[in-house]
Amino acid sequence: MNPEIIGIIGIILLFVLLALRLYIGVTMALIGFVGVSCIVNLKAGLNLMGIIPWAEGSSYTLSVIPLFILMGQFAFVSGISQDIYKAVYTWMGHLRGGLAMATIVACSGFAAVCGSSLATGATMGKVAIPEMDKYNYNRSLSTGCVAAGGTLGILIPPSIGFVIYGILTEQSIGKLFMAGIFPGILLAALFMAAIYLQCRFNPSMGPEGERKPWSDRISSLYSTWPMIVLFLLVMGGIYYGVFTPTEAAGIGAFGAFVIALLKRKMSMDAFIGSLVATGNMTAMIFLIIIGANIFSSFLALTGIPMIMADSIVDLALPKLAILMVMILIFVILGCVMDCFAIMILMVPILFPIIQALGFNPIWFGVIMVIVLEVGLITPPVGLNVFVIKGAAPDVPLTTIFKGIWPFMVAAVFCIVIVIAFPNIALFLPSMM
Repeated sequence: MNPEIIGIIGIILLFVLLALRLYIGVTMALIGFVGVSCIVNLKAGLNLMGIIPWAEGSSYTLSVIPLFILMGQFAFVSGISQDIYKAVYTWMGHLRGGLAMATIVACSGFAAVCGSSLATGATMGKVAIPEMDKYNYNRSLSTGCVAAGGTLGILIPPSIGFVIYGILTEQSIGKLFMAGIFPGILLAALFMAAIYLQCRFNPSMGPEGERKPWSDRISSLYSTWPMIVLFLLVMGGIYYGVFTPTEAAGIGAFGAFVIALLKRKMSMDAFIGSLVATGNMTAMIFLIIIGANIFSSFLALTGIPMIMADSIVDLALPKLAILMVMILIFVILGCVMDCFAIMILMVPILFPIIQALGFNPIWFGVIMVIVLEVGLITPPVGLNVFVIKGAAPDVPLTTIFKGIWPFMVAAVFCIVIVIAFPNIALFLPSMM
C-alpha cells in the first residue's frame, strides 16, 4: 500500500478506537507507531517512540503548562474565586438575573488567574450554585450560566489552550494571550446579555436579590486585589516584554503561592494537594501531546495534510466557506472529544490550509478556542456540563443541557463578530 492509503486507514482506525473509549493519547501513539513502522520500518517506529517522549518531556517551552496549572491550583487554595464572586455579587446581586451575571463576571476573573475551563467551572459551581438556589433561581439558568462561564477559562489569558496552540503552530504565546483578552470580554458580555434577555421575558428565572449599601460595595473591592495583582503581573510582564510566557507562568505560580500564604490559606495538606492535582493534569495533557506528536509524524510521512491543503485551495471556494467547514469540524468533534485532544489532533492537519489561504494564525487561534469552548458545553460529551453535574448532583443532566442553549447562541454570535471584525483579536498583539 502507498503511504496515502495507510494514512487514511490510520485516521479511520483512530476514530474507531476513540469510539470504543480508548484513551486518546495512547491511541494516537499506537497508531502513529504502527503507521511509521509500516511506511518506513520497525526501527524507525521504535526510534520515534523513544525520541518524541523524551523531547516533549524535557521541553523548556512546555514547562509553561504545569506552571500555569500550579498557579491556578494555588489561586483556588487562596480563595480568590470566592472573593471575586462575593465582590461582584455585592454590586450586581440586586438586579434581575444579577446573581447569574455575577457568576459570569466571577468566572472571567478566576479564568484570568487559572487557565483551565474545567477548573473554573468546578470552582465557581461550588461557590455560585448554592447562592442562586437560596434566591430560587431557575435550575437550568443557574447551572447553565456556570457551565458556560467556566468555558472562559481557555479564552481569557493565561490560557492553556493558547499555550498548546502556540506550541503546535510555532506562534507567539504572548501574542495569543493578548489576542484572547478582548474576545474574552466580548464573550462574557454576550453571556450576560443572554441572561438579561431570559430574565427580561421570564422574571421568575432570576429573581432580584438583596440590594447592598454603597459602603459594602466599595469595601468589597478590596478583596479583589489578589486577582488584579496576579493578572497585571503575568499579562503586564508579557505585554511589555519583561519576561517570556514561561517565566511569567513561574512568577504567577509563585505570586499565587505568596498570596495564599498571606491569606493564611496554605496549609501543608493544601500545598501537597495542589502539587498532586497539578501533576495529574500535567500528566494527562503531556500524554496527549506526546501521542499527538507521534501521530502527527505519521501523518507527515503520508503527506495527507499537504494533499488536503492543496486540494481545498484548488477547489476555488470562498475563503469564508472553507473557514465555516473547519469550524463545523471542530463543533462536531467537540460533541465527542476533549478540547485539548481536538486541538492537538486537528491543528497539524488544518494549519497548512490556514497558511495556504492566508488567514492570520493568531486570529484563527482565537476563533478555534472559542469554537472549542462551544464543544465544552455541547451534548453528548460537554465536559463542563458533567463538571457542573458533579457540583450539583441533584440537578438532572437534561436540565443543565437545557440551560446552556442560550449561551451557545451567544458564543456563535461572538464567533461571527470576531470573524467580521478581526481587529478585536489582533489589536493588542499588534501593539506589543
